[in-house]
Amino acid sequence: MASVHESLYFNPMMTNGVVHANVFGIKDWVTPYKIAVLVLLNEMSRTGEGAVSLMERRRLNQLLLPLLQGPDITLSKLYKLIEESCPQLANSVQIRIKLMAEGELKDMEQFFDDLSDSFSGTEPEVHKTSVVGLFLRHMILAYSKLSFSQVFKLYTALQQYFQNGEKKTVEDADMELTSRDEGERKMEKEELDVSVASLLKNDETKALTPASLQKELNNLLKFNPDFAEAHYLSYLNNLRVQDVFSSTHSLLHYFDRLILTGAESKSNGEEGYGRSLRYAALNLAALHCRFGHYQQAELALQEAIRIAQESNDHVCLQHCLSWLYVLGQKRSDSYVLLEHSVKKAVHFGLPYLASLGIQSLVQQRAFAGKTANKLMDALKDSDLLHWKHSLSELIDISIAQKTAIWRLYGRSTMALQQAQMLLSMNSLEAVNAGVQQNNTESFAVALCHLAELHAEQGCFAAASEVLKHLKERFPPNSQHAQLWMLCDQKIQFDRAMNDGKYHLADSLVTGITALNSIEGVYRKAVVLQAQNQMSEAHKLLQKLLVHCQKLKNTEMVISVLLSVAELYWRSSSPTIALPMLLQALALSKEYRLQYLASETVLNLAFAQLILGIPEQALSLLHMAIEPILADGAILDKGRAMFLVAKCQVASAASYDQPKKAEALEAAIENLNEAKNYFAKVDCKERIRDVVYFQARLYHTLGKTQERNRCAMLFRQLHQELPSHGVPLINHL
Repeated sequence: MASVHESLYFNPMMTNGVVHANVFGIKDWVTPYKIAVLVLLNEMSRTGEGAVSLMERRRLNQLLLPLLQGPDITLSKLYKLIEESCPQLANSVQIRIKLMAEGELKDMEQFFDDLSDSFSGTEPEVHKTSVVGLFLRHMILAYSKLSFSQVFKLYTALQQYFQNGEKKTVEDADMELTSRDEGERKMEKEELDVSVASLLKNDETKALTPASLQKELNNLLKFNPDFAEAHYLSYLNNLRVQDVFSSTHSLLHYFDRLILTGAESKSNGEEGYGRSLRYAALNLAALHCRFGHYQQAELALQEAIRIAQESNDHVCLQHCLSWLYVLGQKRSDSYVLLEHSVKKAVHFGLPYLASLGIQSLVQQRAFAGKTANKLMDALKDSDLLHWKHSLSELIDISIAQKTAIWRLYGRSTMALQQAQMLLSMNSLEAVNAGVQQNNTESFAVALCHLAELHAEQGCFAAASEVLKHLKERFPPNSQHAQLWMLCDQKIQFDRAMNDGKYHLADSLVTGITALNSIEGVYRKAVVLQAQNQMSEAHKLLQKLLVHCQKLKNTEMVISVLLSVAELYWRSSSPTIALPMLLQALALSKEYRLQYLASETVLNLAFAQLILGIPEQALSLLHMAIEPILADGAILDKGRAMFLVAKCQVASAASYDQPKKAEALEAAIENLNEAKNYFAKVDCKERIRDVVYFQARLYHTLGKTQERNRCAMLFRQLHQELPSHGVPLINHL
């Protein structure tokens, strides 16, 4: 899973970047929009079965979940959504809200008093444990906690919400008389502090550019510096451009404003000053961790733990425990902390944190070499949590996790299937009233896997289309753009190496190193090796090997060992390469990296061929060739078939003439297959080696015409790609 971003798999319970106490994502305060939704629910319960058709009621039920769990929307949009489902009910809701907003404060008070009747009686209208029941109880409880001044502010906000909705309705009626630009400039306050945040999380391309959004926010804060949501949006906006100073500044201001407003209402330590302080410290720790400031993150986390323990806030403590794992996951005993976190999350009924903990355990055990069936069983258990609690974001993460695991284990077909499943799920329907959840990190990871898998199979046009979509979906200033940038650079590098353009590959190393230092150093060594700068490549690979062994990056350790072994046999020292290859084979077997194990066996067979024992090399190849042909990259398939042909030719030296001719014919067939594979990835250097070998075989068999054709092709390629003085037999 080298190409998968670590934060994808453990981002403990964050709603748009800020941690809240509620696992279901429902904010713990009453808003005018939520009052409008409550009116809708109340009208639905009052309307008889005969008044609303079965189809209308079904459409209303489908509408409820995104309304309850989605962000606040304008009243005009809410009217439109209800009208599309049931016009009669939309009219009733509009009248009820109008009477409440144009009436008196006691009308709103009476409305909340009447809501409690929904649960009374032997057959209540709403079950307490249902999704609607939980929402109603949550809102009633939140309303009962409000002080008188907060109730008055809520009623004033409801009146403003209603007036904005009425204005918007008039504007929509006169749309032909007003220009679209003027309409867009009249953005309501609630659209700015909620809808834009939703766009930044779910579809960043539709949001304003960072500079434009910051300008709007600065103008807003100039007139209302205590507007907490504007500071929160500023925090999210600064994260987009990786501005650590400004994002920290805005985050602290956001919680300062929450403390000022929350101090009026304190109930059992769940609201107000203490709650804001501990979540401020927790979010500050998460922010520092995101930017790699681990020492500062640990200090902030200790502060959050201290305040949470004083307040006996188990939910906050669970978040802290999760982040403790993130900060200490490189330690050998970190899995103990993680298992404890999962058990506690289940105990306190926090499905989001429990699921993320399971995801992280799966990832950790994948790197430890556990079998794929056990990992998939664990992910199946977490998927049950996701579907049960409608955690759509975690469903996406789980599928992206499976994609990465299958690629780690060398099962490209299964990885491709999982990636396509995630993409098809994201394209099925929009979530949260029209916002598509398609710019999440899991979506970017799946697309990157898809691009790399297509490039490995020589489908460069398809890979380019995927990358083009990635660039449109995740602009360079977006938070996940680095994923496709690295993917694009790696594909370009591989193509340049295949084409023998080492100078171009070398120029790409700088960009790769900026995005992933380990990958960049490894590819620099590959370029040096291809340019016959063996001593420089060896020094670089030795340093990288020590570094990766310290980090326990097993995948890269095996790749480096294979490259070092290749250096030795290209330097005519195959016996020194054998211990390296055996070490790589032992590691790949231990960690169940099947594809890397096959690659290592391929290299061992080549070493045996150089040492003059082609029969053993051929028998060894039969162990490795099946997984390579089934799930391998096109280039590796070509290398395997080329090596089979070499072993066949070397083994045929001791055969009698008829049997020898038959073996050479079989070798030529395998060489044709290898040449076709190399042609798919435009690997001219290897095609040159194949046609050279074919020309020699045709000459031995006395086939002059075929020999001359291969010799002419070799000459053309040799003039285009001059040899670096390496014997052809020593190049796998």
